[in-house]
Amino acid sequence: MKKLLFLCVVLLFVSCQSNRQPDPRIVHVVLTWLNEPTNEKHRNMVIKASEEFLKIPGVLDVGVGIPLMSDRDIVDDSFDVGIFLTFKTEEDLQAYIDHPDHQATVKLILKPLVKKIKVYDIVDL
Repeated sequence: MKKLLFLCVVLLFVSCQSNRQPDPRIVHVVLTWLNEPTNEKHRNMVIKASEEFLKIPGVLDVGVGIPLMSDRDIVDDSFDVGIFLTFKTEEDLQAYIDHPDHQATVKLILKPLVKKIKVYDIVDL
């Protein structure tokens, strides 16, 4: 009987451990509107430059894409390129923002090609 009780407690403990949530992450979402929305060369320059952010220390993941067009009023599909980056901590996000490679991309590529940028920082629980 004691062995059965012990086994039940161990199984309960193991099942609780396997349902543990992952650590929270910071998601940095950047939506951009190009000066020339139909200029594919400019769009590709922003996409290519954004993919390079993965090389910056602290960046866990980078995704880049274009809007999914929608007829729903609640969906904003007016942007040209969307970028999302994932970080483990707020400190990693700040280090990325301050990193010379990020600063150079903003100065040399984004500012000349983009008329509007909207940023959302989200704690992914």
